[in-house]
Amino acid sequence: MRRVTQSLRSVPMSFLDISHLQKSFGTNTVVKDFTLGIEKGEFVSFLGPSGCGKTTVLRMVAGFETPTSGTIRIGGKDVINLKPNQRNIGMVFQAYALFPNMTVAQNVAFGLRIAGKPKAEIDATVKEMLSLIHLSNLGDRYPYQLSGGQQQRVALARALATKPQVLLLDEPLSALDAKIRVSLRDEIRSIQQKLGITTIFVTHDQEEALSISDRVVVMHEGRADQVGTPFDIYNRPASRFVASFVGTLNVLEGKVDDAAKGVVDLDGIRITLAEPITGHKNGDTLALALRPEAVTIGQQNGHDTAIEGTIHDVHFLGSVIRTRVSLGKNKVSLDMFNNPASPPPARGDKVKIGFAARDLLVLGE
Repeated sequence: MRRVTQSLRSVPMSFLDISHLQKSFGTNTVVKDFTLGIEKGEFVSFLGPSGCGKTTVLRMVAGFETPTSGTIRIGGKDVINLKPNQRNIGMVFQAYALFPNMTVAQNVAFGLRIAGKPKAEIDATVKEMLSLIHLSNLGDRYPYQLSGGQQQRVALARALATKPQVLLLDEPLSALDAKIRVSLRDEIRSIQQKLGITTIFVTHDQEEALSISDRVVVMHEGRADQVGTPFDIYNRPASRFVASFVGTLNVLEGKVDDAAKGVVDLDGIRITLAEPITGHKNGDTLALALRPEAVTIGQQNGHDTAIEGTIHDVHFLGSVIRTRVSLGKNKVSLDMFNNPASPPPARGDKVKIGFAARDLLVLGE
């Protein structure tokens, strides 16, 4: 499967325009020809594993790193040669970065005081920001008196207080526990939509990226492998890396039996795809992707494929039971909802699994 490039071209008149950005440290190039257009008010997440270049791109937009080559424009203005405090950007860090000797209200007011705003304006803005993050009654407290989630809310309020053109969030939730992360990510999205501020959110957590973004940029080895809506990224991955990184994925290895008819041999099991196989000839090795939610035990309406296999293992996860079925050398994972009246199959049981041919996706590099 070839890498999608059309989505990576800069969109004319984009509010935040990143064009052919590259960053090298000595002989190591960590960002390679990165191009992206972000519209005003859009929420875009950079998703990828550690070391893929997502934070480096964010730091170049913020002005903390100087690109080796490329351009960055905000509202049509080239900001490459501007210092961070000249770019009108708000930044929220993973580690909160609050001033420990200042109260919550003083932390929120910091950027406004540096900008020389009148006291009345500062007081009004601080009041507005504390109300926005639901901490109006904690303005006199110090950071050490707050929970992690509250501290990150204060960091967000401080970043928004100066009314920046762009908000940058660098893995802001990674230090929080799971329940607080879900609550705060929804709150961040709600605030972003209320203010209509253009936002880049860096994360390695696919659930975060998929749940709150207008678009997702999946990064790999310094490049954007794919840019698209969460729906497209998950359902129409443009590369093998995107398919395997985003969501749980079954990868079935086989050989092309009849390319014209879309027939693949999976270790002695012949299945027929929904379309002819292009880019491969008979006898070629082929990898197919199949999402767990597309598979059921037993054939259901819409399923045109049924294969017999053996239960390899069963994992009880509460509301969901994750089961793996052996199909020769291949194993297929599927999820079932827990039903107290119907125990799950046991290891070693013979079962038939069903899925639709249209749900099989031929994987490229």
